[in-house]
This record gives sequence, C-alpha cells and structure tokens, in this order.
Amino acid sequence: MGMSVTISVATEQDAEQIFKLQYLCFQSEAALYGNYRIDPLVQSLDSVRQEVAADCVYVARLGEEVVGSVRGSVTEDGSASIGKLCVHPRLQGHGIGARLLRAAESALAGERGAKRFRLHTGHRSENNLRLYRRVGYETVGTSQGSDGVPMIVLEKAAEAYVATA
Repeated sequence: MGMSVTISVATEQDAEQIFKLQYLCFQSEAALYGNYRIDPLVQSLDSVRQEVAADCVYVARLGEEVVGSVRGSVTEDGSASIGKLCVHPRLQGHGIGARLLRAAESALAGERGAKRFRLHTGHRSENNLRLYRRVGYETVGTSQGSDGVPMIVLEKAAEAYVATA
C-alpha cells in the first residue's frame, strides 16, 4: 500500500470526512436489513460535528484521508457506549476496526473512567459479531434499534485498561 494507517483523536475538521465515510460504510448494513433508514444513514452532519466535539472519537487515517472511525461516550453508571465503528470497504479485514476499538476503549477507561464497554450490532451482521467476539465482547442481550432493526447487545469489562492506566 505504501503508507501506513494511523489512529488518532478526531478533530472538528474531520467531521465531514467521518460523515461521508459513515454513509458509505453503512450501505452494506442497510442492504443486509433492507432498511435504508438505519441511524448511521440518516444522521445529520451537524449531529456528527456535535459528537466529535463532545464524545471520544477516533479516526484511522491513510495519509490525509479518514478511512475509519469510532465513537464512544460514558454514561453516569460508568458504562461506555461505543458505536458507529466503520472502516472503508477497500480496507476492511486488515485489523483497522480492532485498532480503532482498542484506541476508544483505552481512552474511555483511562480518561473517562469507564468500567465496562457496551456496543450493539444488527443480528445479521456476522462480520461485526465476529470482530467484537474476537476482541473479548460477549452477548448480554438483545434490543431493537429506533430504526426497527433487531440488535445484539455486547459487553466487556474495562478492567484490563483500568489496571494499566
């Protein structure tokens, strides 16, 4: 490839690239469920900007191009909600998603005091489920997204990060 992918904290200048990448990446999820109104596809650019400003947001870069992103925030009970993990389709399967997850988990535990990490994915999203299980997440329940998609809820403890922080 020539250049290596770097992981860093997102800046407000990244919001538009994150917005466009998210729209591209979640097309396959929408097709999987026959639902093009899933949350990542209907989120506004202003909403993405607000998340970049307030939440823990990391991006993967290939040169100047944002090729991956993830977001997280910590609730009052110490749970970190991680979401909208996406990697450009041409770069999937190279460990970028796992690297983004680790960066977000480390920051959420070390800087924001998360005690556990929680995320969700659609029940048919086998590649997502495989990644999450490979990095230590376990299914703890199900829910239904506001878009009507049945979701699997996964969690893992943050102890490994807290101990090293």
